[in-house]
Amino acid sequence: MATNRERLEAEMQAAAAANDFERAAKLRDELRALAFDPSEIHAQVPGAMGIGTQHPRPLPPEGWQRPKKPDPMTRGRRK
Repeated sequence: MATNRERLEAEMQAAAAANDFERAAKLRDELRALAFDPSEIHAQVPGAMGIGTQHPRPLPPEGWQRPKKPDPMTRGRRK
């Protein structure tokens, strides 16, 4: 017995083969709705604004340290 997903995929293929692209697109959207996982939605952090703020910052590799900054009081001076 075919599952709902397999039935929708078969109907979508048949609609595309019959050049009924609107029906095929609706069936494709139904398939995507079946694959939707609400746990993938992340709440935005309060105070963060703009596009892409819901993505966490990448973590540096383990053991990585920031390079030492040059001293601004001695930079460009000769002894």
